[in-house]
Amino acid sequence: MGLKTGIEWTEATWNPVTGCTKVTTGCDHCYAALLAERRLRGLYLAKAPTRNTPESRADPFAVRLWPERLRAPLAWNEPRMVFVNSMSDLFHHDVPDDFVRRVFEVMLAAGRHVFQVLTKRPSRAARFWAKHAHVLGHEAVPPHIWIGTSVENQEVTYRVRHLADVPAQVRFLSCEPLLGPLDLNLDSIHWVIAGGESGAGFRAMHPDWARLVRDQCVAARVPFFFKQWGGLTPKAGGNRLDRRVWRQYPFLPGMPLDTRRPRPASRNRRAESASFSVAG
Repeated sequence: MGLKTGIEWTEATWNPVTGCTKVTTGCDHCYAALLAERRLRGLYLAKAPTRNTPESRADPFAVRLWPERLRAPLAWNEPRMVFVNSMSDLFHHDVPDDFVRRVFEVMLAAGRHVFQVLTKRPSRAARFWAKHAHVLGHEAVPPHIWIGTSVENQEVTYRVRHLADVPAQVRFLSCEPLLGPLDLNLDSIHWVIAGGESGAGFRAMHPDWARLVRDQCVAARVPFFFKQWGGLTPKAGGNRLDRRVWRQYPFLPGMPLDTRRPRPASRNRRAESASFSVAG
């Protein structure tokens, strides 16, 4: 968790939950699991997991709750984009509903920020909101809370349908690591991120897979963010797709002023950096 991050499409990370479970092939080389096993092992093992079994206590990447971190965004005066649970999945089945609700209460109270919630479990996100919207006092997820899901290959495009059931004003896809060609229905989507895998044993992304996602976004007028080609390190292959830098963001009138503007992609005059208006 911190006010600085190397993740290009956000500005800060906030981890009131850590730990997860690998569910599909996009999880195979999970950077969060690697960090938990190596750099953060001692810190995480010192806290009891939500599933308090011998196996979970010995696993640094078992789901753990950090209530002492909940109020951190309230202390950040400068508006920023915040990736929620970069080290976990807020909608993992081991995160109790009451804790998810507490996370949402903080996000609702800190409306000066834009919160980016990414999950591989959008069906639970939809069920959670349907159950708790009246308690949280909002019929729809407010525009400063973006809900997204990961789509690494065609096999998991069902997540796009599940995400459409979440009444969010910004719904987004993270097609990273992009592991195959995608035929996407973008009718309910307001932003798409794409990128290749990085790290030891990375699976190379074919250029046509990235082009296909970009072209579908352009045709549907959905903002497109190309994060990286990937390689042994995140920056090994650069971030230009057909000699352009694509760093588009969605825009909503109710968003905090300082987070409406897309961050500069580069000083190169061919950089494609823009914001798109999102309807309803």
